[in-house]
Amino acid sequence: MRNIMLTIEYDGTKYQGWSRHGNEGAFNTVSGKILEVIKKMVGRDDVELHSGVRTGVGVHAYAQVANFKTVSNLPLEDMKHYMNKYLPMDIAITSAKEVPERFHAKLNATSKTYLYHLTYGDEPGVFDRKHTAFSFKEPDKELIRSAAMKIVGKHDFHNFSSGKSHRSDLVEVYEIEVYGDDDELYILIHADEFLHNMVRIIVGTLLDIGVGNRPISDIPEIFKGSLEASAPCDPKGLFLQEITY
Repeated sequence: MRNIMLTIEYDGTKYQGWSRHGNEGAFNTVSGKILEVIKKMVGRDDVELHSGVRTGVGVHAYAQVANFKTVSNLPLEDMKHYMNKYLPMDIAITSAKEVPERFHAKLNATSKTYLYHLTYGDEPGVFDRKHTAFSFKEPDKELIRSAAMKIVGKHDFHNFSSGKSHRSDLVEVYEIEVYGDDDELYILIHADEFLHNMVRIIVGTLLDIGVGNRPISDIPEIFKGSLEASAPCDPKGLFLQEITY
């Protein structure tokens, strides 16, 4: 049995996320499209595809990681070529390699990095509208950096998540980097794990602070549950940048 690791780039605009619970074939998901092609490639219907992260609806990826097991003897380059030939043009396999049998894309991941891209000004860019969020208000980058410092570290991020569990959700955010030119903003978030919608809610809260809709002092109150976090940011500006192992 061979264990194949894929690195995948995709435009999540028209998909219902990486995956959905239940019958994968019933949903228009990135993993569903890939799995359909893999099953035809190896001639079996019992293939399982495991991902490092389950990206949400409309979220993109520069480097999603997934793995599947197969008894197929097809060379790796032929696998890559076959998948890229039959996958939609908004999904691409950038690498395929054989890994140890015990490797699991989700269970062996040690950290994940997301990147958010926002432009601002008098009008949105016509040709960037699918992959960049837009604001008519200019966010204060220094204010966002100061707010981000209160999020970095190990905390219970339950209140920065749309998950329904009532247990403690300890996550360590290693870094939040805020940068950009005069008319654009990038927010990079690196953490050991991300809860459901956590990255979008953090970014949405930071942007609200950056445009003056709420103060930095709200962040400790959100952690305590005294205040609610802001609404999730627009997913079209969000990219899964890297998964580390």
